[in-house]
Amino acid sequence: MIYVIMGVSGCGKTTLGAFLSHKLGWPLHEGDDFHPRENVEKMARGEPLTDQPSWRILRTNAPVEREGQRQSDRLPWLLKLHDVIQRERSSGGDAIVVCSALRRLYRQVLLFGSEALTSSSDPAGLHMCCLPGVWFLFLYGTYDLIHARMVARRGHFMQPGLLRSQFDVLEPPTEEENALLLDIRRSTDDICREIQEHLRQLS
Repeated sequence: MIYVIMGVSGCGKTTLGAFLSHKLGWPLHEGDDFHPRENVEKMARGEPLTDQPSWRILRTNAPVEREGQRQSDRLPWLLKLHDVIQRERSSGGDAIVVCSALRRLYRQVLLFGSEALTSSSDPAGLHMCCLPGVWFLFLYGTYDLIHARMVARRGHFMQPGLLRSQFDVLEPPTEEENALLLDIRRSTDDICREIQEHLRQLS
């Protein structure tokens, strides 16, 4: 089983990931650790990551940009995490991956890699939505609650001012995506118990 803990910044992904990793004894792959330095510096300045133009290149076979033109910040990061998920699935092991995975397309890249982009010129028309043994754990809450948590948080590169942009692009996962929705108003312990019960039901 691979659990991908997702949601906007400040919703408690890392906290739950560490807690769940300890409870289950599963390895934890923290998505922030896979960001290149340039991405971290950009977010620390309060600038959101970009998707274009690499999505367009992969979807339409458009010519690759000349050196110096802007590349997607997010795609290489998602592909690295896709490799992690594939490696864990191939080994038959259990693991936890922490990744914001805000849009449906991002989640498809996590599951299917570049195939999620090259299989269709219309990402909304993709029929691929889930993989056996991979579930998304969506931590959700209100903007005000999460913003207050981010303001109180210390030592993280993500600036509270970026939260609105994350809510703007957020596409909550649907039932067909193998997603478990978890309300962050509950305690981490309570959320973890629900996940453990979910795991037992799938066994």
